[in-house]
Amino acid sequence: MPDYQVGDIIEGKVTGIQEFGAFVSLDANYNGLIHISQISNHFVKSITDYVSIGEDILCEVIEVDPKQHHLKLSIKNINYKLIPRYGKIKDTKTGFKPLQMKLPIWMREKLKEIEEQGE
Repeated sequence: MPDYQVGDIIEGKVTGIQEFGAFVSLDANYNGLIHISQISNHFVKSITDYVSIGEDILCEVIEVDPKQHHLKLSIKNINYKLIPRYGKIKDTKTGFKPLQMKLPIWMREKLKEIEEQGE
């Protein structure tokens, strides 16, 4: 079972949204709540403007209740959006051909730039 500490940045999945906050599943034993006051430093009209159910996000731990296996979480001072680790790889007919064609041109341009700076 993970040992959560105040200040930790952890990954979780948004499992529910209410007017007062977003529920986040963290692991088999712990869940958490991001209260609406911990969504943003600005006025929050709708929590769904920030997170959506099923979304994986990063959260900052602001309070730990080990007896209830519950965390109070915040996203307002961190970059909470996760970049998908694996996206769909789309096969193209050209593949790396455009890069292959541009590389010699970019190399010539860079060499010319370096030569001009050396003069």
